[in-house]
Amino acid sequence: MALAKLGPVVLDCPDPGALAGFYAGVLGGTVETEDGWADLTTPDGRALAFQAAPGHVAPEWPAPDRSQQFHLDLTVDDLDAAEAAVLALGAKPLDTDDRSRTFRVYADPAGHPFCLCAC
Repeated sequence: MALAKLGPVVLDCPDPGALAGFYAGVLGGTVETEDGWADLTTPDGRALAFQAAPGHVAPEWPAPDRSQQFHLDLTVDDLDAAEAAVLALGAKPLDTDDRSRTFRVYADPAGHPFCLCAC
């Protein structure tokens, strides 16, 4: 028997509304903001939350002394189209040298790593 249900994943960042807007551009959905906090609810009902962290230091990938701490795997139908879209939204490529892989690694505007993964 479970003791709890998993709520939204919360990302620390310098600007919650801006980062929620980035992920809304990637995943769709609606954003609600409130004093240092933003919630994104995706069209399928999943949620991500974003919390203001004024001293936020972006992780680096790969770097053992500035660990990524976590990352999101985002499943897409077309890697090239999804890549163009996330770059237009402000993502930064971290590791796109091997185009034969089924995934590509990026950083969101606050520096959190995420992967686009082919279905």
